[in-house]
Amino acid sequence: MKMRFGLIGALMLGTAPVALAQDATPKDGGEFIFTAPYGNSIMSLDITASPHTQDEIVAKALNSSLYKWNSESGQPELALAESVEKSADGKTYTYKLREATFHNGDSFDADDVIWSYNRLADPKKALPGAEQMLQIAGVAEFQAGTADHISGLKKIDDRTIEITFINLAEPGWNLMSNFAPIYSKDYPEDQLASKPNGLGPFKLVNYTPGSKVEFEKFDDYYEEGKPHLDKLSIMLMGEAAARDVAFRNGEIDVSVLGPVQYEAYGQEEALKDHILEVAEVYTRNVGFNPNVEAFKDKRVRQAINYAIDKNLIVEKLLKNKAYPAVSWLPVSSPAFDQDAKPYAYDPDKAKELLKEAGFETGLKFSIIGTSNESWGVPIIEAIIPMLARVGVEVSAEPVESAVLSDKILSDNFEAFIWSNSSGPDPLKFLTCFHSATPQSACNYVKFSNADFDKLIEEAGDETDAQKQIDLLKQANNLLQEEAPVWFFNYNKAVMAYQPWVQGLKANAMELAIQDYEDIWIDDSAPASRK
Repeated sequence: MKMRFGLIGALMLGTAPVALAQDATPKDGGEFIFTAPYGNSIMSLDITASPHTQDEIVAKALNSSLYKWNSESGQPELALAESVEKSADGKTYTYKLREATFHNGDSFDADDVIWSYNRLADPKKALPGAEQMLQIAGVAEFQAGTADHISGLKKIDDRTIEITFINLAEPGWNLMSNFAPIYSKDYPEDQLASKPNGLGPFKLVNYTPGSKVEFEKFDDYYEEGKPHLDKLSIMLMGEAAARDVAFRNGEIDVSVLGPVQYEAYGQEEALKDHILEVAEVYTRNVGFNPNVEAFKDKRVRQAINYAIDKNLIVEKLLKNKAYPAVSWLPVSSPAFDQDAKPYAYDPDKAKELLKEAGFETGLKFSIIGTSNESWGVPIIEAIIPMLARVGVEVSAEPVESAVLSDKILSDNFEAFIWSNSSGPDPLKFLTCFHSATPQSACNYVKFSNADFDKLIEEAGDETDAQKQIDLLKQANNLLQEEAPVWFFNYNKAVMAYQPWVQGLKANAMELAIQDYEDIWIDDSAPASRK
């Protein structure tokens, strides 16, 4: 059946479970052919070196983290730890680690956690996964060069580790990240990108760049009885037309749908009953680099928000496979202000603000973006004439996915269009805009505002849940007012799946990131899958 999970309904995370119905008893064996749909290549098999969802789709099979995301409960839960105790002050957590084995036979222990987290946070490596380490005590000093290790990490014994945090935020939101896996301290670091060695449910068999990644079941995976599949193949398929043909021919088991396919599949009798859709906690946006003189003025940034008719773009270009954005946090977030109003489409207001800021004429800039039809060059091309009407000249600079992130992380852009995580934990994702958060982590527009910083810091130390939400709501509203980005849309993710596929989940964090260990193929599958 077609499964829909609305942005204000089932996506109210932490409420009702959202998962595809399936038979009670999974069947072992078979092969599942998935797709990585965001390009025809991946940046690295070492996910800690990449900020790309495309690479995360592959890494999810290979690796495990201290926590994992439970898309059914809408909460992080322990993964590589079997239990945890929290200190009286709420800032120190003591984890009892599971017995687990790396793909090369190494045993997992507390030293692997300490080594992995110190490596992630190492400023000399500038790894994107450093974002997940920022709440651990001592990371700031380590990154500043005043300490040679993270003081908040303490080994008690081989199976026990103590982690102290700088605030009272739930650590699982950060430590469940697929970009913060636990690696073996004894494995050569220079081999991680080509011969990965993880704790995940599948181990690498073959990687053909630009084509596919092949895996086989890891028999020593720490979750008993899993994975169910014998084989997993991930096809790198950036072209929507190619995915469409392959899916219709039964060559792939899942296809991530773009706007045009979303509209078409929903109208076809043979396809419409096997569509899974969910409102993801991603905010599509155009980020403004404050190195550009005009973007230092809030009125210019606000003017761009007023100048663009995003509702029209969502309806006509995206075929309603998105929800127009109000601010950074999606409307499903507990810290979203239900009374907040989006920037209206008001070209006259945009002209007025530009005139006040001294940019009535002559404002020119380029926007870098990929070919993605939902948040790439097609969107830039749609906003060019809208901005031209208010005297702003914009050009599109097409780049590949890997180049996009490289340019952003090296501060080599005037503006970018991207899709960034904005939930489910509002403290974690608003902290990306704290002035102390580096660009290499997630403060891509180098936002710096003392009032915003104060609200985030107060929220991090607040023990009363409702008071914390109120502070974060204020911070989100302030961010909307400051407009460091053009607030475009919240994504509606859609996948079509073959009728023999069981165990898919409506993952609002990122629909294309699935728990492969829970997927299985039923008896209705063709012989090639059994």
